[in-house]
This record gives sequence, structure tokens and C-alpha cells, in this order.
Amino acid sequence: MKNKFIYGLAFLSLVAVSCTKDFEDMNTNKKFPTEAPPQALFANAAQTLNRQVVTLNVNMNNLKLWSQYITQTTYTDESNYLNSRNIPQREWRQMYREILQDLKAAKTFTAEESWVTDEDKAAQKNRLAVMEIYEIFVYERLTSLFGDVPYSEALTESNLPKFDDAKEIYTDLNTRLDAAIVNLDPAAGSFDGGYDNLFEGDIAMWMKFAYGMKLKMAMTWADVDPAMATKLVGEADGKVFTAGESAAFGFMPTAPNGNPMWEDLVVSGRSDYVAANTIVDTMNALSDPRIGSYFTLAPDTNVYIGGVYGASNSFGQNSHFAPYFEDPTQPTILMDYVEMEFYLAEAAARGLGGGDAKTHYEAAITASIDFWAPGSDVAAYLALPEVSYDATKWKEQIGLQQWLGFFNRGLLGWTTYRRLDNPTMNIAFNSGSPTPKRYTFPVNEQTLNGTNYSAASAAIGGDDLNTALWWDVN
Repeated sequence: MKNKFIYGLAFLSLVAVSCTKDFEDMNTNKKFPTEAPPQALFANAAQTLNRQVVTLNVNMNNLKLWSQYITQTTYTDESNYLNSRNIPQREWRQMYREILQDLKAAKTFTAEESWVTDEDKAAQKNRLAVMEIYEIFVYERLTSLFGDVPYSEALTESNLPKFDDAKEIYTDLNTRLDAAIVNLDPAAGSFDGGYDNLFEGDIAMWMKFAYGMKLKMAMTWADVDPAMATKLVGEADGKVFTAGESAAFGFMPTAPNGNPMWEDLVVSGRSDYVAANTIVDTMNALSDPRIGSYFTLAPDTNVYIGGVYGASNSFGQNSHFAPYFEDPTQPTILMDYVEMEFYLAEAAARGLGGGDAKTHYEAAITASIDFWAPGSDVAAYLALPEVSYDATKWKEQIGLQQWLGFFNRGLLGWTTYRRLDNPTMNIAFNSGSPTPKRYTFPVNEQTLNGTNYSAASAAIGGDDLNTALWWDVN
């Protein structure tokens, strides 16, 4: 296994402004320095990203609800797609202000470093490429949530940035990935393990992560530009994660640096979530061996019961998250071998390259079950009529198994549904609304950046939950 779960977040003290005897120095508050070490900014951006990806806090992230992995008990607005908490604004703020801004500053400070030896310069080049890849990951997330977003004018002096076309952003992100990959040198240094919480400075793994981004983006292109998708599959195939490898960010065992799920499920003392009937009913029907690792038995029963999606559900009568998810050190998985194998299966099924669809499909399911339910009879599961690969039903089967294999990774589960129209999602019980297609733009953009907001809204066909993104054509 090459997962590198780093349990010590490296946040060093900030660099103080140099001391002088002049009047300006007398009026400088030394407790609030003006500049931070780039490695600390990078580590902070990485932690913030991974916290945002995994959190269950309904003020921050609704994606595990929208993927119908879980549903709510007393307060059900988010399960019913009612935006009373302005979650899009909080996601936007986290991505732009807390993550991209830190990455931009870290890249600027790193580029300004002066080194004497070629070895130091090579390590500096690697650090810049690593930060670039992280930045690309963030922008890909933003476009997957909203569609058109500020990009070319983002993080500039413009207080009213224009929104760029999401398809054009995707094209540029691929160009940037190409440049970042070229700049990576596995023989040179990078961030040390205390700052690189994904790969502990292993540049070869960062290269696999970058190629994994290409493969992921290929599947986004698949329905609208098969030629581009084929190109990206060809570039990535054979260069992505292999069995046992993943991009996994570890947390510390104590607050405030524990996994946010532990904070939401244990520390909060709240009982806000239960398993959704959407996934529990599906897994029960398949006798899926992973269900016991995803959820608990319903209290005082020997069965798994999911709450009705979007209804007010009893915490005491439905299944909950399994104990694994209450561990403060449980890592966030940004990407893994299972994800790569599903994409390769999909690419092959579409005729875009990638090898044999059945082989990749079965490898993905096998790896997922081996991780969540080791010792299970995988062959028996693969032989089930609903699971056994049928090329005429590839979209239904791969869509369902991707969604099951991506459990706890809300954006991936939701995006699988949006791209492949599978699995079948339930209509939200209280609102009667279907699963949304996107986040709406933040209220602040409407009120403070109105002209550009209106242009973006018109360009995508309306700022509505049910407006399909550019790649969602089926």
C-alpha cells in the first residue's frame, strides 16, 4: 500500500517582520506578521480543501445528501434541496478565499526563493508543480459544482471578476496539467512529509495524481467531445494509480485537526443523519458485502434500514454511519485506484480506449470490496445477474457500481448520477423535487457582482438548480 496517511499537520510559526529601530517598526504589531512561509500556506490550503471535501456540516457541504448516501432526521431542508443556509456561498468562499488564495500566495513566495544549487532549484520546481496540480483540482471542483465560474480574472485586482465558460476552463486546466507534469521530477525533492499530507513528498505519486485528473476529465468530455476524451484517456492510461494506491489525506486524533466527520458525528453530540433508503435498499437487494462497513444495523434489529430520503426520519429507527467514520484520523480520499478503474471501464465501454471494459469494471468492484469488506466472496457478487458485466447495459451497471464504490465521496457520487443518469435517485419526500443538476451561484455574486452574474446566468441557461452543466447532455 502506498497510501500515506500523515497524522501530523505541519503548521510552523509565521515569519516575523525583521526588527528595526525606526518609527515604522514601533507601530508594527509583531503578533500579526505580513508574510507566511509558502510551505505553511500550502499545508493550510490542503487541510482546508480536505476538510471541505469530507465535512457533513450542512452549513458547508450538502453533497453526501445530494448523492443520497444519507438523509436527515429533524431538519430536512438540505435533503429537499432548499437553500436556506446559502451553502453555495460558503463553498465558494472556501475554494476562492481560503484555498486558492493561499495557493496563489504560496506559489508567489516559492517562485521568489533564490537557490544556489541545482538540487534546490529542482525541488523548488517540483513544489510549484505540486501546488499547480492542487489548484487545478480546486478549479475542476468549482466547475463541477457551479458550471461557469471566475477563472481568468479570479484572484486578481479585479473586485468584479467575469465568469469564464466552464468548457473553456476545462480546456485550459488540461493545458496546465500538461505543463505541471512536465515540470515534475521524481528524482528531485519537494515538500517534506510534514507539509505534503497526500504523498509525503513522493513526486512519482503526484504524477499519478495528475494523470488521474486527466482520466477524470476525459470522462467529463466523453459525451460532448469523444475525440478529446479519447486523447486524454490515451495520455493517462497506464500512468494512474495501481492497486492499493490513493491520494489520501490523514487527520490528527484530536481537535481542532481531526476529521470533520468525527466532529459532526461524535463531538457535536447531534443525531442529524441516518442512512438513506436510496443506497440501503439497493445494497440490501444485492446483499452487498460492503453495507456493514458503510452503515450500522438499525437499532435493536438485525437488518439495515434507510430513512426515506427527504422525510423527517427517526434516528432511533434507522441505520447510521458505521464506526469507521467516527474515527478522527480517518483520511479523506481525493482519488484512488477504484476510481481510476471505473473510469477506464467506462472509457472502454464507450470505445474511447482504456483496454477491456469488463476487466476494469471487475477490478474496480473487487478493489472496493477488498477494502471495505475483506474476505468477502467477490466472485459470487460479480456473478449476480444485476452485477455481471453486460456490454449492452454498461451505463446502468457502471453508473450503479461507481456510485456504490464512491460512498462517502459526495461530489463523485452525485456527479456519477449526473453524467450517467444512474443509479435511479428518489424524489425528495417533502419538497417533491428531483435531484439537482448544479449548485446555484452565491447570493453575494448576485448582489455585488451583478453584471457578471447576469451574463453567466444567461450563458448557462439560467441560474437554477435544474440547469444542466455543459457536459450533462443525456
